[in-house]
Amino acid sequence: MKTSLRLVPGLLCLWALSCVANAAQSVSVPRIDQETYRLPNGLNVILVQDKRLPLVSVNIWYHVGPANEKAGRTGFAHLFEHMMFQGSKNVPEDQHCSILEGAGASQINGTTDFDRTNYFETVPSNQLELALWIESDRMGFLPEVLDQAKLTNQQDVVRNERRQSTENRPYGLMDEALFHTLFPKGHPYYASIIGSHADIEAVRLGDVRDFFRQYYSPSNASLAIVGDIDKAAVKALVARYFGPLKAGPAVEKVSVTQPRIDAEQRVVATDRIELPRVYMAWHTPALFTPGDADADLAATVLGGGKTSRLYRKLVYELQIAQNVMASQQSLQLGSVFQIEATARPGVTVEQLEQAIDAELARLAAEGPTAAELERARNGVLTGLMQSLETGMGIANRLNSYQHYLGRSDWLQQDLDRYQKVDVASVKAFVQSGLRRQARVVLHAVPGEKQIEDVPRTAERAAEAAPTTTPVDWRAKRPVAAPARQFTLPVPKRFTLPNGLTVMLLEQHRLPVLSANLVVLAGSDRNPIAKPGLASFTADMLDEGTSTRSNGKLADDLASLGAALSSGSSTDNAAVSLYTLTRNVDPAFALLADVVLNPAFDANEIERVRRSRLTQLVQQRENPTAVAQRSFNKSLYGAHPYGYTELGTQAAVQSISRDDLLAFWKSAYQPGNAALVVAGDITEAQLRNLITKHLGGWSGAGDRAAPPAATQAETATVVLVDKPGAPQSALRIGQIGVARSSPDYVPLEVMNNVLGGMFSSRINLNLRERNGYAYGAGSGFAFRRGPGPFVATSSVRTDATAPAVKEIFNELRSIREAEVTPAELTLSRDSLARSLPGMFETSSSMAGSSAQLFVHGLPLDYYQKLPQSILAVTAADVLRVAREHLQPERMVSVVVGDRAKVEESLKALGMGPVEVRQAE
Repeated sequence: MKTSLRLVPGLLCLWALSCVANAAQSVSVPRIDQETYRLPNGLNVILVQDKRLPLVSVNIWYHVGPANEKAGRTGFAHLFEHMMFQGSKNVPEDQHCSILEGAGASQINGTTDFDRTNYFETVPSNQLELALWIESDRMGFLPEVLDQAKLTNQQDVVRNERRQSTENRPYGLMDEALFHTLFPKGHPYYASIIGSHADIEAVRLGDVRDFFRQYYSPSNASLAIVGDIDKAAVKALVARYFGPLKAGPAVEKVSVTQPRIDAEQRVVATDRIELPRVYMAWHTPALFTPGDADADLAATVLGGGKTSRLYRKLVYELQIAQNVMASQQSLQLGSVFQIEATARPGVTVEQLEQAIDAELARLAAEGPTAAELERARNGVLTGLMQSLETGMGIANRLNSYQHYLGRSDWLQQDLDRYQKVDVASVKAFVQSGLRRQARVVLHAVPGEKQIEDVPRTAERAAEAAPTTTPVDWRAKRPVAAPARQFTLPVPKRFTLPNGLTVMLLEQHRLPVLSANLVVLAGSDRNPIAKPGLASFTADMLDEGTSTRSNGKLADDLASLGAALSSGSSTDNAAVSLYTLTRNVDPAFALLADVVLNPAFDANEIERVRRSRLTQLVQQRENPTAVAQRSFNKSLYGAHPYGYTELGTQAAVQSISRDDLLAFWKSAYQPGNAALVVAGDITEAQLRNLITKHLGGWSGAGDRAAPPAATQAETATVVLVDKPGAPQSALRIGQIGVARSSPDYVPLEVMNNVLGGMFSSRINLNLRERNGYAYGAGSGFAFRRGPGPFVATSSVRTDATAPAVKEIFNELRSIREAEVTPAELTLSRDSLARSLPGMFETSSSMAGSSAQLFVHGLPLDYYQKLPQSILAVTAADVLRVAREHLQPERMVSVVVGDRAKVEESLKALGMGPVEVRQAE
């Protein structure tokens, strides 16, 4: 699993404030109060105390990644990441995630990047000892329980992940092809992080044990613990669990010469796509070295959103690209600067390349303007503040500094390097670093997808696990400490004279604010003949107003470092704003402008129409999108829920300006809306702000009920043919219940057992037990009307029918007998204890509270929800499963290679198989 941490300037506010000069103005930037130390065995420890929520994030980085892999073992670091979740000496097999889920973890995962691997969890603060017990046990005692069965399973899982994330996804193989050209074979960055099928298949158990012994030790790791902690108590726990572990062998530093490209390299790669795409890439300075910050800001100027040069030229003015982006992928051994542009229908890669080259030449000749550079700086500062609202975000950043620089207290220096970038240095970077003769150009064009799969080894070499040492004190799972008394926040609520509902969650930890203006104007209001109207209307709001053109609106937002977006879902439309507190007044003026004064300019409508039509073309290329569209239509037919937010080609083509204007006038009214604000603002300040900017809005609005939907009487199987697909995308389900159902809470508890957690029955069956999929699950889409229940997965082609059979086995099983006491406890605890995680950021606080308005829930709903969850019984779970899951009436949609799966699907005896095309 590839992730990349983009490092940008700024400091985090926890307690102490300081002022740092900005090119435009003085900026108040808070400072992290951290404590760092090193255990005798070499483990670096970083502690940050934050008592705002009863949560703590544990984040451990190992200094190993694909850069450390041997020839013929590509993907090994990532495969080993998977092995770390398979149980250790004192943590039983397949129970790593379930133990943490039961403790109320709101985050559990691991990621691999070229230069490092990390593992993390966010848990209630009284469960910190449990998290340290689990992390230390797998750091010290994983090899003692490694066996061939676990390795075989995870080889299958990782190969399914490659199929799902790379081979069965449009353009999925292009990054790999690009890096194969940028780097010579044998270079640490040549291969894909996930590796090749052949190399994953070739791994043997001895390789896994050797890898562990070499790299997974305290002396090759750093541990960050951030949140509601007592530092003295945490130090004692770290000493107890990690102190006895032995330092590992010295790890040789990876050192290679940065490759040099002296003549343009050109590649053409084919894929089963309809829209061509152009990739360009250059070698650029390594992370944190001189020039890295210049490259980062140059990427923002070139391709960082609506204000960027490439967006304005290719997407907005020429309208030859559906999307375009530029990025600096900062890496330890040398970075990669990349531009990527997807063509509109009828546009060639040559046209795209010519337009990109013209913008590169202009930037090299003129450099960025001072305003462009300042907007880029403001954007990364706001992005930093947003990412560091969470304990895990803080932990990741401090660990990154420790990992790459050997010290975690480098925030000030990071800020300084961006502050030093100027117009001349960016211009110089573009001239020297983005030269035509130093780049790779890849054209992705329609054609056959070249997949280098290999057969699964019938019998992988067997090797028994070594005998474990006698049980010691670690065998006893830690008991949770007393939970801190904490009440989930309740928003303040008031109503403006014009009928606008206002909710406020006030907190002053960071100088930031999130606002969601939510309107009951979702796709459930769409006329049957015009699916997509609600989404089209919402999309037009931020495309220009009567007082600001599209470009002026984007410039004004970027100059504030504010982020504003508009969109719709089934139940509602929303305009979302994120801003630094110092800019709240002008930011709210922009929010009000897009809601109250949308221009619905004819030229903008036609541009957005073409974009939406192109998105529909792109959906046809994506098996999971095809599966969802087919499932919606099969389940609901001619009903607002029977379509995706985009609607259909015919509807998008037919929607007129009058349609958009009429929908906006009828639905976007203050009596139909709520403004939900979370962050650094008082009630008095907010009242003044919204009276000023939204007080003149008028209209009563309504809470129209969605139309009724009819459940099918018999099971249906729909097969959508995708010739050559390496996987089948599955959607299996039925019409469920509305969010207002009194069974909402027991249904959530039931589904958690069935398919809502990593340790759910469906996921453990398809992924862990059978190796059919990378992941599988299920869920109810609770809406104002009866939304769908759906079980989903993407499975390897030869496992399609067996996977469908196993999903139905689980659906029937949960209706036949009560869940076990252990399953019930795990499900309830996972839901109830993880609720504080919904209030960790200002954006999540605003989003969660907005649902109170949308569904007519009381203000103290979340406060009382834990008790409701914990009151659910096994009998309740069985009752709702029997009442609301009807396998004999479910729709099964399979998007895959018809020639390989049709006969096996028919053999399941689930009724006739209806074959459709992706269109």
